[in-house]
Amino acid sequence: MNIADTLFQLAPSPGLLLLIIATIALVESLALVGLLVPGVVLMTAAASMAGHQELAVTPAIIAAFIGAVVGDGLSFMLGYHQRERVTMLWPLSRHPEWLSRGARFFQRHGPLSVFLGRFVGPVRPVVPLIAGMLRMSPRAFIWANLVSAALWAPAYVLPGYLLGRTWQRLLGLPEALEQWLIGLGALVVVLAVAFSWVRHLVTRDGLAYQGLASLSRRSALGRRLWQLLSPPHDEEPPLASWLLLILSLAAVSAWTLVVIQHDGPLAMDTRLAALMERLALPGLNAAGEALAGAGDLLGVLALLLPWATWLLWRRQLPAFWHITGGLLGIALLNSLGKSAIGRARPDTFDHLAGSLSYPSAHTSTAVVLFGMAAAFVSLELPPGKRFLAYWAAIAMVLPMALSRLVLGVHWLSDLIGGALLGLVVCALVQLAWQRHPRPSLRPCPWHLLGVASLVLVAARIAWLPPV
Repeated sequence: MNIADTLFQLAPSPGLLLLIIATIALVESLALVGLLVPGVVLMTAAASMAGHQELAVTPAIIAAFIGAVVGDGLSFMLGYHQRERVTMLWPLSRHPEWLSRGARFFQRHGPLSVFLGRFVGPVRPVVPLIAGMLRMSPRAFIWANLVSAALWAPAYVLPGYLLGRTWQRLLGLPEALEQWLIGLGALVVVLAVAFSWVRHLVTRDGLAYQGLASLSRRSALGRRLWQLLSPPHDEEPPLASWLLLILSLAAVSAWTLVVIQHDGPLAMDTRLAALMERLALPGLNAAGEALAGAGDLLGVLALLLPWATWLLWRRQLPAFWHITGGLLGIALLNSLGKSAIGRARPDTFDHLAGSLSYPSAHTSTAVVLFGMAAAFVSLELPPGKRFLAYWAAIAMVLPMALSRLVLGVHWLSDLIGGALLGLVVCALVQLAWQRHPRPSLRPCPWHLLGVASLVLVAARIAWLPPV
């Protein structure tokens, strides 16, 4: 049984799904915890599953409403009764700016802030807590809580619910492909949430980071190891990058062994390939070919040209050489991997004749390109918004990787191996970058350079043949 089958069979019952929706709404509205949970993504996924299972929409909205009311109510009570202790609780003890931001919002809008704050992501879990700490009238808070939750619940539930009800009908997907897409969606959400959570734990203010730092100071060996892992300019090692390197290296090694031990494609590869052959959606192949063009050598060069030109013009040579080194490194590893494993493709176009399959170079290159971009961009963002850069990278990499399945030139296991190999290179580039203090990339004309990249990629797709 493959991963997709397992996830499909584990789909929750209607009653459990309503409980999950209520819990997501509660946790997202709950002070302290809601600051760390990607509630929008989780709610969309849960509501989509409810729509797909044809669960009535009214109970789903009511569940979200109840969860939101309870979450804000608990936050208000915490601030109201534990006013003096709130600032000492984690994570607010590490991020006092979150409270300051919520306090400014409350002072600007007064009692109306409880209603407005429900729809403003950065302050949503904090405003009820601030209202309680500032002794807002409980009666006024209750009314604001109920009215805002009544508007918030359908606004958050209905888009995902509609997606779940219509996606299969509109696309005309083969019935057997349904479980694969559900499994893929669930897997992406789980991995992305896990990545965000673990990354927070191993940052300087995270619990895992603080715990390891405390343990390392208790012995001479621990202190020497801590110093060995640390950059010369910093007293603390980049645990997030080290953890990414260790886990991705172990994962790609194990996965490659699985691929080598099988004579040909895995069972899940052949099953999914057969389903993809039956998939007939207008414009799907054209979209796959466009993404393939954006991810080949000429496409990557077109994407990079405006940014590389700007880095050279601003004399940001360290960033330029790290990006160049990462892309050359993944190209070398792709060539070595294909040559050593020698796995045949499921199908080939003329320009791919003689090319091997594992790992997927398009996938690994996309992971390195957009992963490095997310890492550089996140350094210029406030700590609370850095996860946005990584979610954007996932949104760019995923369709580019899936296009290889649409075109039938890779097995699913090729994509998995390519993604893991790309993460190894991303971690290595990050560790190399963090060895020395680096100047900020600001000011950077992000929008102008992004538009220039899109124009060049569009021109490459329209006028140049695939390579």
